[in-house]
This record gives sequence, structure tokens and C-alpha cells, in this order.
Amino acid sequence: MYEVCLLNNGTDAATSICLKQLHLQNSVWLRCITMIITGLFILCICMCGTYGLEVVNQWNFLNFDFPDNFDTKSFRPENTVFTGIEVTDDRIFVALPSIRDGVPAALTSIPRNTPPGSSPVLQAYPNWSFQGAANNLSCSALISVYRVRTDSCNRLWVLDAGTVTSIDNFRRVCRPKLLAFDLSTNEVVRTILFPDDVLRPNSGFINFVIDENVQGKCDSAFFYVADSLAPGIIVYDGIKEQTWRVSHPSMFPNPDHSSYNIGGDAFTLMDGIIGFAHSPPACYIVFPGIGYRQVTTDTKIFSIPTSALTKGPQRELEELPVAVAGRKSSQGLALTLNPTDNTLFFSPFSETSVASWNVLTNEQRVIASDPTSLQFTSELRWKGEESTLWLASSRFHKFFKRTVTPSEVNLRIMRIPFQTPSTAISNFLGSRLYF
Repeated sequence: MYEVCLLNNGTDAATSICLKQLHLQNSVWLRCITMIITGLFILCICMCGTYGLEVVNQWNFLNFDFPDNFDTKSFRPENTVFTGIEVTDDRIFVALPSIRDGVPAALTSIPRNTPPGSSPVLQAYPNWSFQGAANNLSCSALISVYRVRTDSCNRLWVLDAGTVTSIDNFRRVCRPKLLAFDLSTNEVVRTILFPDDVLRPNSGFINFVIDENVQGKCDSAFFYVADSLAPGIIVYDGIKEQTWRVSHPSMFPNPDHSSYNIGGDAFTLMDGIIGFAHSPPACYIVFPGIGYRQVTTDTKIFSIPTSALTKGPQRELEELPVAVAGRKSSQGLALTLNPTDNTLFFSPFSETSVASWNVLTNEQRVIASDPTSLQFTSELRWKGEESTLWLASSRFHKFFKRTVTPSEVNLRIMRIPFQTPSTAISNFLGSRLYF
């Protein structure tokens, strides 16, 4: 069933999943395109339903391939929830932060070839000797991992926050670090320790972007790390091996949006930057290397030219060129971008949906909506070689509120396959444009 919708500036954003395009600083091209689209598009077609949302794996509670010498009495499945994934040809890597006591491993993997909807046992990656919980919180091991990313040199980069019990009794037990694992040998090939001058007493390093477009790939890359709890962005120059911190008021939580409601569960969180996405060099003409980010406790998506991050430390009283790129219908966590056509994917919490916004054409669409399986989407990953959007969702709010139950499915890894990158968006649920 199709519904023809007349859209104007008075459209109620609460009824839509889509993004309102706002003014982008120094973007004359976008302003012109917006005027053209405004004149051409008054009507749009809106459809309802869910297209192509496939459950790859799901669990009521997670289970692990424990070694014989592991004290399983310390395992608390009701405290163990994943927040990040990375997908390779043969494996799915699963990141598990220490939000409360009883999380046995910080980084695990599962095979990609498991039956659809199955609940595979998680394997510690690379092995149990690298898991801090199994080794007296040794700082040579992994303590608390929220996100992992691959680079172009077949390496898995792991961001270790170095903190434990971050919800109940925040403690930093080790220096935050980035580790690079060679995926062909599963051995550490590079370690980056973050220095004291970029840390704050409550720093929580939760997400990061690898930028191989500025000065080279692999060891020459820049890294942008989100400090969610002491709001800011940490920049690491892979060539110079230098690190600095930048900050801006937009990186702080917005108390006006600190209350959430997911499936009737109300709760409060005050997190800063978590969602991160980066545009490719092909967009330098339009956006000179823009990075997109969102504060969890806000409905806005902000942009900043990566040139403002890579030029070096922020000077005293220097204002960063941060702009509001758009506004979502509700708060959300995950962001990812298809670099082929600059389509930004996001997942607003209240609507339990996944939506897209093409930052060049302003095309906005609802891709999937499911009040059960998309309750808390913490990760979105675009895999261009297979034209697939991967998702990690959980009932994190129930873990957070201690209301999670083992009788229900609480954690899912899903995907949305696209036909080709160029036609990916056109076949989904419909669009609702805002000008």
C-alpha cells in the first residue's frame, strides 16, 4: 500500500525516521542543490514494512569457549553485551566492553558460515591469554573493547579503553591503547599507547576512525578516537607518531536529550561522541575531507573537515569549524557511510529503525524498521565489496536497567544486502524529504 505525502517545512519530525538537512558551513554547492531539489520535489512516496533485514546470529545470553582453567563462577551473562563488530571474509569480530563485573573476554570472534539465526559460542581473540579478565587485568592484555576496525593491510585495529565497570564504578586500570593484529597470523604487529596529555580522569575511548586518505595507508594513517566521557576527539598521526586532543561544545552531551524511550523502556544516559563516519577523498571537492559524528545524547549530526583535525594540536581559544549537518528524529548511536555514493546510515532509537541520508542529493529513506530486533543498534558497518550493511543490536537498555531476562533474544547480528551500491537505496521502504 502506498501513501502519497505532501511535505513542507511544517512536517512533524516525530513521525519520520529521516534526517533534516541543515546548512553545511562553506558548502555553496549543497545550498544550490537544495534549492533545485526544493523546486522539483513536493511529493514523495512512503511505503511501510521491512525490507531484507536478515538475522545472521542471535543470542538470549552470550556463551564462550572457556578454557579448562577459567573460573566460570565469575561469569555474569546478564552483564555481558556487545557494542561493536567488524566483518571480514571468514570471521565476525565481536567487541565486549567491561560495563559491569563478570565480562569474561574483551574481544571475540565467530565464523561467518554459521546457520542463519544460530547462537554460536564466542571464541576469545586471539586467545584467552589476551583477555584481561582471565589474566588478573594485566595491561598487556585487552581490558575493555567497544569497537574494532580493519585497515587496508589486512590488520584488525582494536581500541582498548583500559577501564572496568564503567557503568557502576568507573575505574581506569590500564592506559588506553590501540593494538593492530595481523589477520593472517593473529599476532600483534603494532601498539599505540595514549599519552597522559590527551587523557582526562574520566576518559572513555569508545569509537574510532582510520583515515587512510590524507597521507597514506596502513602505518601512515591518521586515527580519530572519540572520548565519549571526557568529550573530545583524540588525533593520532601514524607517520609522526604524535597525538593531540581537540574539543568543541558540540561534543558534549545535551541534557535536553538525555532521556530515552525504547519499546516503552525509559532510561537516562549522558554520553558524548560515539557515532563516527568519514567521507572519502572523492568528496574533497564538495566536502574537503569531512568527518561526521553524533553525540549520543542529541538528535543532531555534526560535521568537521578532517583538515581541521590533522593540522596539529588545537591552539588556545581556537574555534573548530564544526557545523550541524542534519537532525534526526531521535537519539542514536551508530553511524556508517557508503563511500561510493556518500550515503550515511543511522539508527534512531525511539523508532527502532535504520535509515539513510545521501549527503550529496539529500535523498532520505527508511531502510528497515522492527520494534523487536532493532531496539538498540550500537553498530553499523558498510561492507562495500559485498554491498551489505551489517548491524549489531541488543537490548542494552535492559542490561543497563538490570531487567534483561534469559528467556528472550537480547542480542543480534544482522545484515541488509543490497543489489549494487548504485541501486542500494532505491529499492527500500520509501523516502520523506525535508527542505
